[in-house]
Amino acid sequence: MRTVTQSPGHTDEALPSPALTPDQAFDALYAFCAPALVRQTYLLTGRRELAREAVERAFQLAWQNWPQVARDRDPAGWVRAAAHECALSPWHQFRPRYRHPESPPADAADRALLDALLTLPPSYRRTLLLYDGVGLDLPETAAETEASTPATAGRLTQARREVAARVPELADPAVLHRRLTELASVERLRAAQPPTVRTFAERRTRFWTRSALAFTAAIVAATTLTLRTAPTHYEAPIGPAQAISGVPAEVGMGPLSAGEQALRAKLRGQAEKGPERLVPVAR
Repeated sequence: MRTVTQSPGHTDEALPSPALTPDQAFDALYAFCAPALVRQTYLLTGRRELAREAVERAFQLAWQNWPQVARDRDPAGWVRAAAHECALSPWHQFRPRYRHPESPPADAADRALLDALLTLPPSYRRTLLLYDGVGLDLPETAAETEASTPATAGRLTQARREVAARVPELADPAVLHRRLTELASVERLRAAQPPTVRTFAERRTRFWTRSALAFTAAIVAATTLTLRTAPTHYEAPIGPAQAISGVPAEVGMGPLSAGEQALRAKLRGQAEKGPERLVPVAR
């Protein structure tokens, strides 16, 4: 709201309205973008629950990075790109809840259009939706899909050709744009309330922060234990035992015979030095 004040000797001066808080700015962006973005994401995936989940996850990422998103040239485009990337992630095919197709639209024409979209490769489908559905121009579509402008033009041309081959009345881009808008508007898709999204994002941030701190503490503890118990000098390892062949078996001495006993007694009884000893003889 703008208020007008008057002071003597001055002209009327308009005071600017107070700036929005981060919560208010986020809620305004969510209210402006979320409903249409859920419908757009449904055209990418053909799954209502996945579209809602992807949009909520994109806004959770936006709230976790709000200073960056708030200063972005196009905050709505930032969230849309995050939602589309989340929705087109190949990991969803491994989740049990998304292994089976959902119920198709009731109208036959809507089913034909959605089937034609889902037969396109994900990158072609996203390019067609951004250009003919959202209304971005070619450079903007190329920037959001992280592709060159010639590659984006080729994808768009091929996507239009394949859709027209399956549904001939959609060969006109104007008709295709209208039918995409109608198909997205038919489905009753809802997203969670902004406070719920912000609360979940904050909980997720706290969880990952605590997990990172716990992991860091575990690394520090393991490093400290290693430093305290590690040897301070090198000890050569003991080689493995090996069998040695060719060594005679150890044999114990048996009892002496009578002759051996007599010889032993004779040797012990003789003097240490005497003529009985063999001595060298000089020649």
